[in-house]
Amino acid sequence: MSIPPAVTLRARTEADLDVLFALAADLPTWEERGPLPPAPLTRAAFEARLEQQEVEGAGNTRFVIEADGVAVGSIGLFGVDALARHAELGIALAPEARGRGIGTAAIERIVEFAFVRQNLRRLHLEVIASNLAAIRAYEKVGFVLEGRQREHAWVRGAYEDIVRMGLLRSEWRPRIEGDAG
Repeated sequence: MSIPPAVTLRARTEADLDVLFALAADLPTWEERGPLPPAPLTRAAFEARLEQQEVEGAGNTRFVIEADGVAVGSIGLFGVDALARHAELGIALAPEARGRGIGTAAIERIVEFAFVRQNLRRLHLEVIASNLAAIRAYEKVGFVLEGRQREHAWVRGAYEDIVRMGLLRSEWRPRIEGDAG
């Protein structure tokens, strides 16, 4: 049994831009990360998008995911509703970080941040129905299926369902050190 990596969430630095650009420009997973048609992404366009997110993203929270001291992805809360106290969660992991428990650990950390530090009461997300690894990670943290939009996304040449999942603070059980799973 391998030792799981130490996973932390932290602010973005200049040193993270190469990893984050590679994630944003990854054509094989493009459709799973957003509604825009796949297209080559230049570094200049990526950096302009980051600047735009800084200006327009008031209330949004974005972290770099670090595993054993190496940046391997990003995770964030966006679409925050300050009155109803909810937000959408999004995550992107580098291919070499997938399947190692890093995503689940990062999701646990941002859920705790959202409920404990930001006083949110509900989180939700959308995921392509065929992304079973991501769905399992969300379920491990406590997210439950709330609905399905049939054939809602065009992904690599076929229509796929989008699964909507949610987690209420009242349902959330923080992981205690030493918990199995």
